[in-house]
Amino acid sequence: MRIGIDLGGTKIEGIVLDDDGREQARRRVTTPRDDYGGTVAAVADLVAVLESATGPAASVGVGIPGTVSPATGLVKNANSTWLIGHPLDRDLAAALGRPVRLANDANCFAVSEAVDGAAAGASVVFGVILGTGVGGGVVVGGQVLTGPNAIAGEWGHNPLPWPGDSERPGPQCYCGLTGCIETFLSGPALARDFQAAGGPPLTAAEIAARADAGDAAAGAALDRYAERLARALAHVINVLDPDVVVLGGGLSNVARLYDTVPGLWQKWVFSDHTATALRRNHHGDSGGVRGAAWLWPRPTGS
Repeated sequence: MRIGIDLGGTKIEGIVLDDDGREQARRRVTTPRDDYGGTVAAVADLVAVLESATGPAASVGVGIPGTVSPATGLVKNANSTWLIGHPLDRDLAAALGRPVRLANDANCFAVSEAVDGAAAGASVVFGVILGTGVGGGVVVGGQVLTGPNAIAGEWGHNPLPWPGDSERPGPQCYCGLTGCIETFLSGPALARDFQAAGGPPLTAAEIAARADAGDAAAGAALDRYAERLARALAHVINVLDPDVVVLGGGLSNVARLYDTVPGLWQKWVFSDHTATALRRNHHGDSGGVRGAAWLWPRPTGS
């Protein structure tokens, strides 16, 4: 048995998989926001609950909305900012009494979809998280790329490419810069854009539902969103040239994106034809947590 934990900004989800990838148990709890000690305790408690249902697990992997710095051993680049500057892997290992492997949540998602999900069999995969934050992960030949700075795929903190005058300098980002892709393509960013255009305060999911029901203002907000997403993904295609881009996170449920965005991105892709496929994730909300479980290899001989 192996446990995967997806440590998100609003919820913590845990899963138990057997060595064939079959789900044995799943639980979800609310993230103690702005409380580092409470977050460590919540993960430890969740592991205990899962093991009470299935028996002791051989390993624990955790996907986080950031990464552990190779230079300091501390969390960096997390939009769950209360994790930044802490040795989360060591603190979790101490709380659980065993080694713990941590990885960026977008990397976990990308691995899961590349191994047995929407991009299974593809050589180069770019996995995108469009949720409370925006992240990305790169998988080549079934292996995730991390890089010497542990930032490979950190797409959300590049500037929105080819900005219009109304998009400059762009919203302030928690990272300290302005105009990051995350400030335009996260769920909260869509909500802000809709409200700035005169709409009421709604969540991204509510805006999408209104657009599907024919609301013109909501539809216009999603059109702006799709065009920005097309620009941002065209930039990735120009650099990485992936076989497949897989969308995850709450905004991956907006069905119109899968037709609209590939119809738009050709304008910015430096090629006469774009063969890259844009796909909805196969594992749904389970992609990140399944990928976290697979951070540890199968035992020899299994």
